[in-house]
Amino acid sequence: MTPQSILITGAGSGIGCATAQAFIAAGWRVGLIGRRKEPLAQTANGHSNALILPCDVTNPEQVDAAFDTAAQTWGRIDALFNNAGTGLPATLIDEINVQDWLHLSNVNITGMFLCARAAFRHMRTQSPQGGRIINNGSISASVPRPGSAPYTMSKHAVTGLTRTLSLDGRPFNIACGQIDIGNALTEMAAPMTKGVPQANGTMAVEPVMDVKHIATSVLHMANLPLDTNVQFMTVMATAMPFIGRG
Repeated sequence: MTPQSILITGAGSGIGCATAQAFIAAGWRVGLIGRRKEPLAQTANGHSNALILPCDVTNPEQVDAAFDTAAQTWGRIDALFNNAGTGLPATLIDEINVQDWLHLSNVNITGMFLCARAAFRHMRTQSPQGGRIINNGSISASVPRPGSAPYTMSKHAVTGLTRTLSLDGRPFNIACGQIDIGNALTEMAAPMTKGVPQANGTMAVEPVMDVKHIATSVLHMANLPLDTNVQFMTVMATAMPFIGRG
């Protein structure tokens, strides 16, 4: 039986790396997308099922080329984990540099759009038709952290993308779901272990969880048949401030 195939953006580090390695271990063919080849090679670790695809997700030509290469190599694209993203330090909106906002929105919104666009195009035209897109939202897709206007805005946009693709994908057997993650211990979340701003104006250390639990959750979503979908899944450190946050 031919292994299923998935493209994972931001695969050179953090959640993307852990998830890519989990899919490789589960027997999937995995396309590793990221800006730099070296971290992608480390994620692949020489595995024959890993396809290294250096790509800037904000560049339309590079995104289309990466997805075309994967489709030509495997014959089809079964899934996308639309994961690449970036953040900013907690800052009040009037102190945020506009260029920082433009960079974040270009990665977190435009990059998500371009990769979903490329995946949808292949899934709609391949035979048999269909596939699954899993977007990486965030706890911030529901509630903000203090000083997080750019990041929170971008993650609300991801939810809009997820809902729209879920609707538009129905005629083409394309399922779309979203995983909202809270405090998975990656380099991006490392400040949680030292203290981050809270809604009451204090600084506090927050609980974190092993990133492997995100990887297994995405794998569960991707392994479902296309007539079944996890629309939204929240995976979080149990005691983190989410319920009651704000």
